[in-house]
Amino acid sequence: MQKLSLSQSLQQKLSPQQIQFIKLLQIPTAELDTRIEEELEVNPALEEGMDDDYDQREDDSFADDYEDDYKDRNDDLDIDSYIRDEDYAGYKMQGDGNYGEEDRDMPLATSSSLLDSLMQQFGYLHLTETQRIIGLQLIGSIEADGYIRRSMQAIVNDLAFSQNVFTDTDELEDVLQKIQTFDPPGIAARSLQECLVLQLRRKDTSDPYIILAIRIIEDFFEEFSKKHFDKIQRRLNISDESLKKVIDIIIKLNPKPGSVEGEAGTIQYLIPDFILTNNNGKLDLTLNSKNAPELRISRSFADMLDTYDKSSKQNKSLKETVSFVKQKLDAAKWFIDAIKQRQQTLLKTMNAIVRFQYDFFMTGDESKLRPMILKDIATLIDMDVSTVSRVANSKSVQTEFGIYPLKYFFSEGIATDSGEDVSSREVKNILKDLIDNEPKLNPLSDDKLEKILNDRGYNIARRTVAKYREQLNIPVARLRKEL
Repeated sequence: MQKLSLSQSLQQKLSPQQIQFIKLLQIPTAELDTRIEEELEVNPALEEGMDDDYDQREDDSFADDYEDDYKDRNDDLDIDSYIRDEDYAGYKMQGDGNYGEEDRDMPLATSSSLLDSLMQQFGYLHLTETQRIIGLQLIGSIEADGYIRRSMQAIVNDLAFSQNVFTDTDELEDVLQKIQTFDPPGIAARSLQECLVLQLRRKDTSDPYIILAIRIIEDFFEEFSKKHFDKIQRRLNISDESLKKVIDIIIKLNPKPGSVEGEAGTIQYLIPDFILTNNNGKLDLTLNSKNAPELRISRSFADMLDTYDKSSKQNKSLKETVSFVKQKLDAAKWFIDAIKQRQQTLLKTMNAIVRFQYDFFMTGDESKLRPMILKDIATLIDMDVSTVSRVANSKSVQTEFGIYPLKYFFSEGIATDSGEDVSSREVKNILKDLIDNEPKLNPLSDDKLEKILNDRGYNIARRTVAKYREQLNIPVARLRKEL
């Protein structure tokens, strides 16, 4: 006997139009042109430019006329038959996958990549066919920072399963050693220790300090990484001067060889989404003009519906055509609406940030930044925190003091003895200043930093000091010690 039960669940499903808006909202200005071009290519009902006789009617009268017209023309056509979920997956979402939640870089100037460089050098090796396949697998295993983190045995298994090439780790090591002679020095290393040794072996090995550096990295790497220089000095019986020279050689090596190509060969463009100007004490905020494209619904495409109106309306082929036309007209209208909604949301959010951080935008003084979290702005403009987050994570503003990412203005608050809240950024700046000016032979521990900050009136715990120090990419006191 089967037991029947009823259950209720409340689900919220975003409409395709909402998804369209969300994806457009998080795109930076520099990428908006590309996204619009994609939409223009796939939708003939969407056009660029303005038409004085047709599109510049007040209150979007064309859009209203269009909606009224085609409501009367539905006849026996089911709207669901031409606006299905799968239609959106094919048409509406085309290209949208490029604009996910993750942070993205601005457009980069064209340059050769690390992979291009390695492949070019690989072409000069004289290898057997098996070695060539192994080499390509190894190069494909090199990560962006230049390391191979996949184990040799795992790569052997990959070759067996995916390439039908049966080899062993010894043969793999042989090909890897050839690749490790490529530029940049240290490429294809499997650990930081191996990366540093590879770079040192490319230097003048007749230099006794180079030989000493290789020995320290090979035999005393753990002591070196923990800055236990006194132990190294005793074990090798070397002078302070010799140790200093060796350390100077090692610290000049590149711990991330894969970044050499990218950092030296690319130029990053930052296009501000907002422009803030100070006109005699009045702050004026404008959107970058690239955020306001001129788009319209094609009149000639919309007029195709008249053909259906004047027909017998029994032709199956004509019905399919009019369904296609209506789908594209809907999509064009939704896209234009999403662009307009994007503009309004951007301005509404940025205006709230300007009001909240007014003193900073008037002076450029970092100490005037108020503690501000996403919820503060969301509450101010009556929007969801996730919407504010999408704006803050990918946008920037140009001020007379420079270009700032919006994330710069968000920070938590720290209580002071006077009962006021100050921005965590202010505390971080003080923390960095204390560390920059600390005695290098005896760096300040987190406990000492906590005490200094508390003495200055900032109520901050040691664990918060450690958190801020890590966010500033500053190592612990022991690793900051210098001879």
